[in-house]
Amino acid sequence: MRRIWGAALAAAITLAAGMGEARTVRWAASGDPNTMDPHSQNIGTVTMVLQQIYDPLIHRNADLSLRPGLALSWTQVEPTRWRFVLRQGVRFHEGEAFTADDVVFSITRALQPTSNFGIFVDTVDHAEKVDDFTVDVVTKVADPILPNKFASVYMMSRSWSERHNAIRPQNTRAREEMHTVRSTNGTGAFRLASREGDVRTVLRRNEDWFGWTEPGQTAGNVTEIVFRPIASDATRIAALLSGEVDFVLDPPLQDLNRLRSAQGVKVVEGPEVRSIFLAMDTFRDELLYADVRGRNPFRDLRVRQALYHAIDIQAIHRTTMRGQSIVTGTFFPPQVNGYVAEEDVRLPHDPARARALLAEAGYPNGFGLTLDCPNNRYINDEQICAAIAAMWARIGIRTTVRAQPIAPFFAQIQRDDTSIYLLGWGVPTLDALYSFQSLLATRNGAQGDGIWNYGRYSNPRMDELVARMKTESGDGRQAAIREALRIYREDVPHIPLHHQMIPWAMRSNVTIPHAANNQPYFRWMVVN
Repeated sequence: MRRIWGAALAAAITLAAGMGEARTVRWAASGDPNTMDPHSQNIGTVTMVLQQIYDPLIHRNADLSLRPGLALSWTQVEPTRWRFVLRQGVRFHEGEAFTADDVVFSITRALQPTSNFGIFVDTVDHAEKVDDFTVDVVTKVADPILPNKFASVYMMSRSWSERHNAIRPQNTRAREEMHTVRSTNGTGAFRLASREGDVRTVLRRNEDWFGWTEPGQTAGNVTEIVFRPIASDATRIAALLSGEVDFVLDPPLQDLNRLRSAQGVKVVEGPEVRSIFLAMDTFRDELLYADVRGRNPFRDLRVRQALYHAIDIQAIHRTTMRGQSIVTGTFFPPQVNGYVAEEDVRLPHDPARARALLAEAGYPNGFGLTLDCPNNRYINDEQICAAIAAMWARIGIRTTVRAQPIAPFFAQIQRDDTSIYLLGWGVPTLDALYSFQSLLATRNGAQGDGIWNYGRYSNPRMDELVARMKTESGDGRQAAIREALRIYREDVPHIPLHHQMIPWAMRSNVTIPHAANNQPYFRWMVVN
């Protein structure tokens, strides 16, 4: 399929080559980035824009395999030392030459406490400049998957950052204001021309980008990107059908059949490397948002199992998701290294068993709680929460759904200000460690451990297994992953729901490779 797609894309680009005409693509999605800082928020709505502007050392192809980016090569010269040979002649959008100093600075910046990218540099001790175009990254332990992680770490200009007092990432939890919230200076295929938050972002083609002439790559012909966040599903689709926008990243599921049959519009779809689940506060002695006093129901495995048993996931798949989901009993999909099909098993839908478990745990009449959800981040996110609330009501769990746009939602849960919440988790490294370390490791101050574990789940055996995943390779590492998946299934730190299917909708004159990370790479888009 990749060969067929590659041939089709190459043919489309050959037809477009040499036109030299301006090609503007008008793009819409439901959510808007809450920052332009490249190390502040590891969230898809942010990276979907920033990956057009900034380059990492290592790029990904459309099939998510690795290829050279700002680094031409990378070699593990010692167990705890990786050497990166940099591309020469690259300049940032404001004219600064890209050198090893910028790489050392960017990696150091990603290590700062306000960074949300610590999971990608968790094993890094420091970066060393060897010469102007060679950098050594020294790790605290041997890290066999460091290149996979570095494909998500953007490079910044050291001098520009120092000039604008941006030597550390923006603190989004405190809603800090700084230059990088609205301004950028990358080396990427597009440069930021204008930015009006929640209204309009304009990017223009960087004709000097090294990737346009990179061997083995086929360049698109887009010269300008105009991004508009349109929260209303109906308005977003009306804009596509009328020709007001050319590309919609997140068409609502209920409109897909209409879009497939509409003149001048097409739908491209495939599975995403993203899983949707519910996470619970298992840390506090008393929940913040429940009517139970003096104890935390989620500390009792029987309560977690009860809420799981109460969910009719097939009904959500069939009705809420209109068949556009892959039901799961785990928290990353088969595309991720370490996936074990035998551990991808759900607790069955069994309301009677759920009520019995609640009674055994001391809640025969159930209890009330608040379920936190975004309403413009994942496919039908608020509708999923509403469906679950109705299912829980049948076993006595009186649920208030608090749905918010992504900016206040993430600001809230990142303060641990929640009792139970819906989250979607992508795996940019395509390795199981990313999920286990971010979501289930005890938050202990170590770089990356528990960085997204807002329920503050803690299991010493899970921590031991995560530590093994960081350093081991081969059969020993896979054995650690498999045991951790078994603990996940048995201990119910989350209630898994499904892996997302991601449709993209676009005008029929637009061609772009569909990517399983749900990131539109406009450098490969052709507009005819």
